[in-house]
Amino acid sequence: MAVNRDPILKRCRSLGLEPMYLGISKTSKRQLKRTNRKVSEYGTQLREKQKAKFIYGVLEKPFRNYYEKALRMKGMTGLNLMIQLETRLDNIIFRLAWARTRREARQIVEHKFVLVNGKTVNIPSYQVKPGDKIEIKEKNKTYQRMKDILDVTSGRIVPEWLTANTEAFEATVNALPTREQIDVPVDEMLIVELYSK
Repeated sequence: MAVNRDPILKRCRSLGLEPMYLGISKTSKRQLKRTNRKVSEYGTQLREKQKAKFIYGVLEKPFRNYYEKALRMKGMTGLNLMIQLETRLDNIIFRLAWARTRREARQIVEHKFVLVNGKTVNIPSYQVKPGDKIEIKEKNKTYQRMKDILDVTSGRIVPEWLTANTEAFEATVNALPTREQIDVPVDEMLIVELYSK
């Protein structure tokens, strides 16, 4: 399985992204030195795509598949793309504050900690639908790792489109998120323009 192993803070600097969007509290003191280079229109569009891919931890081919699926769906392509990325199971585990980062959320899903509607799901890209019930398996709830995660993420706000019982590690997806509820600094229209060339 392919995984992006780029150094996170270095990548954040190059994309002009705050590490907090990835769930990381560290910041780099280094500054990116760019001489007054003008970024072309293509360069701006490419950076937005790379930002979205990096935040959600998706590689190029699956990202392209998300775009093509969004293109076939009703409504605005950019919004459909963002909703698909936001409703990935690993992202929802991160949003529920059951993982410090999306990478850790992905690992929790892959290690079969998560039940969706009572069934074990170990696919991080699994698309969650409104009405789905998500929980951590009973035996895994007592793990020290899960307690440590809750201590670190206790201040994180769960989005309105999710209802969570954090202590019991149970949650329900109420609805699909709106664009206002997706707090990711990505201009999805630039991604659509890039792919539609």
